[in-house]
Amino acid sequence: MPPVHEHSHTHGRGASRGRLAIVLALTAGVLVAEVVTAMLTGSLALLADAGHMLTDVVGLTMALVAAQLTTRPATDRSTWGLRRAEILGAAVQAALLGTVGVIVGVRAVIALVGGAEVEAHGMLIMGGVGLVANVVGLVVLAGGRDQNLNLRAAFLEVANDALGSVGVIVAAVVTATTGWARADAVASLVIVALIAPRAFILLRSAVGVLMEATPEELDLAEVRRHLLAVDDVEQVHDLHAWTVASGLPVLTAHVVVSDACLARGRSDEVLDALQACVAEHFPVRIEHATFQLEPTAHRAHESAACA
Repeated sequence: MPPVHEHSHTHGRGASRGRLAIVLALTAGVLVAEVVTAMLTGSLALLADAGHMLTDVVGLTMALVAAQLTTRPATDRSTWGLRRAEILGAAVQAALLGTVGVIVGVRAVIALVGGAEVEAHGMLIMGGVGLVANVVGLVVLAGGRDQNLNLRAAFLEVANDALGSVGVIVAAVVTATTGWARADAVASLVIVALIAPRAFILLRSAVGVLMEATPEELDLAEVRRHLLAVDDVEQVHDLHAWTVASGLPVLTAHVVVSDACLARGRSDEVLDALQACVAEHFPVRIEHATFQLEPTAHRAHESAACA
């Protein structure tokens, strides 16, 4: 019989996939309805929101796939399993966000300059439908958004969708009451303004992980200082830290220890202290750390490239 904590963890992952599947179905349904309504009404705001929701459908799909892939066991060919699939998905999502933002932004500027006819009542109805669907999605995700990063990201996606739907509704009301059709283009530019920063931040984060950059919250110079403060540690070199996937930072280092430490057989104590240091002292808790302990004489045999 499996341990209780393992069963609970498996159950939690199943609940996570269930929440994501429900919200994905809602979002996909609203996306199709918005595209059709945008074509019928000529609303750029609806089209912008549909583009926004397209990126969310892709993002939610990738989150759902990633949630499934993370259950795959590690193998000799894929030693971390398929954890990095979510990072690749995030990069694709960022590219989609940026592309949609540029296309809708250009069309909105053209509409502001030249004007365009829109059907306000259809916009209003569709904006209301979208807002209701988004609120339902938020309720579904709210109970599990602290379980993992996938659910948290999905919650933020749907929250942004809700703001987009509010923009469509406001544009429809302004157009219907004042006859100022350019309100639709203004609303679409506001939605684009919501998309662009998110696309940039998402792409920067994904590229940073793919390029194996040091986690932003981790000061590697400070890490080195802490490691050097451990008893019997004389030098730290080849210090590297990167992120395999969300919530999975790793660190490696060569640590030169005193000959007296090795002679007294204190290697285990030093190794425990080093592991505890990187797991407890920094904003990023690193539980996957590998330290190579070396005697002082070994440093002379290191390649110059490893200095």
